[in-house]
Parts: sequence; structure tokens; C-alpha cells
Amino acid sequence: MGGKVVFRAHALRRTAERGIDPDDVRYVIEHGEAIEVYPDDKPYPSRLVLGWPGGRPLHALIADNEAEGECIIVTVYEPDPAKWLPGFRRRRP
Repeated sequence: MGGKVVFRAHALRRTAERGIDPDDVRYVIEHGEAIEVYPDDKPYPSRLVLGWPGGRPLHALIADNEAEGECIIVTVYEPDPAKWLPGFRRRRP
């Protein structure tokens, strides 16, 4: 989705705490792949996107407010290998 990128306060705190550059988050939005989709999330449908800025895996939870043309960053984190299968596209059973 194109349009305006909006960082929620939680996402800004988490990116700072986790040493994640906002430009890396933008890279994930532009070049990443949706690995999970949550069409029934409220108030907007959301998706978990995996991207590899600078070779570092990042997951970004993004809500799409299509009416306003906004891509809302809910949270961003580096996936834990103990919780994700290699490649970070699927959760461990």
C-alpha cells in the first residue's frame, strides 16, 4: 500500500528500544513480504511483513487505513529464532 506512513507511539518506543532505524521500517514496508494477514483486525485490517534491511530480519505489524491512505506501523521487532522457523516466515509449531 502506498501513501502516508504513520508510526504509532508504541512503534516509536519499540523501534528506539530495539535499535531499529525508522528508515529500515520504511524499507520493510516498501520491499518486504506479507507473511501473515489479519483481515478482521479492528479498526483496520493488518498484516505482518518480513523484510531484510541490510541483511537484518525485521517483522513489522502494519494496519492499512485505506480510507485515509495511511500505512500505520503498530510494532516492529527482530524475530526470535526460537519462535520462528528458519527464514522467519512461519512460526514454530
